[in-house]
Amino acid sequence: MSRTIMHVDMDAFYASVALRTRPELRGTPVIVGGEGRGVVLSCTYEARALGIRSGMSSGEARRLAPGATFVPPDFESYVSVSRAIVEVFGSFSAVVESASVDEAFIDVTGALRMHGSAVAMGERLRATIADEQHITCSVGIGPSKFVAKVASRAAKPDGLVEVPADGVVDFLHPLPVEAMWGVGAATAAKLHRLGIETVGDLAHADVRALRPVFGPNAGAGLRSLAWGRDARSVVPWTRERSVSSQETLSLDTDDREVVSRELLRMADKTARRMRKQGVLGRTVVLCLRFADFRETNRAVTIDSPTDVGEEIHAAVMATYDRLGLDRARIRRVGVRVEGLVEASRAHRQPQLTDPEFGWREAEHAVDATVARFGPGAVRRAVLGGRRGSTSVAEANSLGLFPTT
Repeated sequence: MSRTIMHVDMDAFYASVALRTRPELRGTPVIVGGEGRGVVLSCTYEARALGIRSGMSSGEARRLAPGATFVPPDFESYVSVSRAIVEVFGSFSAVVESASVDEAFIDVTGALRMHGSAVAMGERLRATIADEQHITCSVGIGPSKFVAKVASRAAKPDGLVEVPADGVVDFLHPLPVEAMWGVGAATAAKLHRLGIETVGDLAHADVRALRPVFGPNAGAGLRSLAWGRDARSVVPWTRERSVSSQETLSLDTDDREVVSRELLRMADKTARRMRKQGVLGRTVVLCLRFADFRETNRAVTIDSPTDVGEEIHAAVMATYDRLGLDRARIRRVGVRVEGLVEASRAHRQPQLTDPEFGWREAEHAVDATVARFGPGAVRRAVLGGRRGSTSVAEANSLGLFPTT
């Protein structure tokens, strides 16, 4: 049966969210990311016109656009806006697949009769997001996920492109191969060496010429996509199996006190997100990247499932001390909690020495205060100092990625 699939992609998501509270920066080059050793997570289209791209180092971005405004990332806001957007998607169709924090595929086949045409649905969805969240998005509509994704790219920024089933070839074939979903710089370079410049060139290429370069399956798969053939279904979102937070430090360090403080910050952030999701976990993972970019992950299973930052921090620090890293210089720290269970179904074993009101009650009280008065209302005294620059690693740990 013919499907109608919509791909919705927020425009410069992180930057757009930042501009909601900094409207005076609209129309100017704005970069979201760490200004020191961080990376560009997102930027406005004015910054992109100057050569700034997501994933670029902040230093290089500063050289290209010395007059740009850097704003720190606000991951809590991104997650909050993302959840609100997903609720909007769900009001149009029950079949929604969140591809990342700022994009989703929606199978609207079964909803067309209720909402009218796909174009009318797409425009109504865009208007709803603009009205409720004050950000823009681009929508691609097609008979497959691949075509819808390519169409949303063509619609950017703040537009809508529909590709009917009988118009797929006419839409795809004039495009450069770089426009294909899944074709990055390395793959595009290999295609160019074969004399393949456009999607149409790829569609008509001899699969025998593609096989030595891409292998029998990948070569045939690329050629099939060039004809718009994509049988993948929209798979509704399921709950994440872990919650984590990571941060790149401003300076590499072997100071245990500094490492402990930043791990406490990550433990608190992870625990706060767990409480928001209503989950607890028993497996706590310490994630470290060293100055030479080697990485190590060490997991420990605690006696009782938790969503308490203090308990998570105690577990990762015990693991850190067991590793004997006195002279190892640390570049990035992270905390991950796995083995998640619904808080309502989890059993926490009380101890005879537990006070009537402990850390869990204190952290829930902090949550309530922050919800009422804002994120800066309460903070640990030990975390009041300057924090390390945020990198793309922290964004990835939250399911956030450099945005388009």
